[in-house]
Amino acid sequence: MSHSHNHVHIHKHEVKGKNLTYSILLNLLITVAQIIGGIVSGSLALISDALHNFSDVLSLVFSLFAHKLSRRKASIDQTFGYKRAELIAAFINAITLVLVGLFLIYEAATRLFHPEPIKSGLVIWLAILGIVVNGGSVLLLKKDSEHNLNMKSAYLHLLTDMMASVAVLIGGILMKFYGWYWVDSLMTLLIAIYLIYVSYDLIKSATKMLMLFTPDFIDVKELVREVHKIKGVNKLHHIHVWHLNDDELHLEAHLDCSEDIKMSEFNELLHEIEQLLFTKFNINHINIQPEYKKEDPKHFIVQD
Repeated sequence: MSHSHNHVHIHKHEVKGKNLTYSILLNLLITVAQIIGGIVSGSLALISDALHNFSDVLSLVFSLFAHKLSRRKASIDQTFGYKRAELIAAFINAITLVLVGLFLIYEAATRLFHPEPIKSGLVIWLAILGIVVNGGSVLLLKKDSEHNLNMKSAYLHLLTDMMASVAVLIGGILMKFYGWYWVDSLMTLLIAIYLIYVSYDLIKSATKMLMLFTPDFIDVKELVREVHKIKGVNKLHHIHVWHLNDDELHLEAHLDCSEDIKMSEFNELLHEIEQLLFTKFNINHINIQPEYKKEDPKHFIVQD
């Protein structure tokens, strides 16, 4: 079986773990402040925002651990290293967002029918603090989130935190000037629904990668048509395309050659296929088994 990495130079964005560390410290600060403020003021929205912030601290710590783990080198026992650690972290972080959202819906529904007086002034100031702190964390992770699913999960946690603080601020202002204490529960409910909404795409993406599904942007039939245009190729079959992590897109397949060629000639053919798959489909890790008139199924996809 011929195995190859594509050696075309790729400029990769370097994800910075230190930005996660800064975000963890900032969120610890706001979590403690909001828990104390929520207890003193009696605001469920503020406590719910604090719980969300605390879940963020845990998720950020988990993301940081996974980020560092994924940088470990491969070994005999871990031939892929820990490159999928960040996918697992992204999946777990997305699930925690959903669980926190469901808990907040329950609490908000309970309080909605029994609104209680709230010290709105304290709620307003702590909400402003939350917006500033979470806004800073969002800016720290924004660029990394565009290149890494794990960082995206951490970024979404922080972005929803910032949105939650905005909602708490609006609720605090309405309570202060109009005495609408039921708004506190309504804002909590809206925060929870938004949490679940933003988690859906992340869960779907992480699940597809963990299950080794073909990426959405890869059309296997089109891929086969393009490879079949190369001279010397008879049929590409037994195809698997999957993400190892955000950076590595793998393909393994059997290649039935049109002629009984030498290995040196197959190397040239393989190089041409590599260039095609990288430039047109962004596949950067290719594993192809050469064959000539071998008796086996020749379907594109075969269940091994």
